Amino acid sequence: MKIEPATLQAYRQTEYRVFGDLPAILRVGVQCAALAALHVRYHTDCSAFLTAFNPEGTLTDALVNARQQQVLLAKISALGLIAIPGCGQHPTGEWPGEPSYLVPALDCPRAERLGRMFQQNAIIWSGADAVPQLLLLG
Repeated sequence: MKIEPATLQAYRQTEYRVFGDLPAILRVGVQCAALAALHVRYHTDCSAFLTAFNPEGTLTDALVNARQQQVLLAKISALGLIAIPGCGQHPTGEWPGEPSYLVPALDCPRAERLGRMFQQNAIIWSGADAVPQLLLLG
């Protein structure tokens, strides 16, 4: 899989928003105090930001996206983890926002497996430093 440079740049510029009572805006490569607080709240040192929307970066029918997102939520629940709703949105708004989940305590190998299962080009993963990283899955 080859991801176009403009697409990679868009992924790096996207704001990965976490909703809920401890909201956060994750940006690739930028330490996030709110994410660190979420890690403390959930007694973990890592998290992943995932979606099942638009596999392989291809705009997909809304109903198909919604069904796949429900399957993703079920997979997260089956791991015994929680999923905090969020949305990945590029600041220009040229690409539709993608409903997503922040999953505290989802280690990197399992996060990558879930991303691949839902044919995503990349995921966002953060370790103990609360610095979101763009992980390409190709």
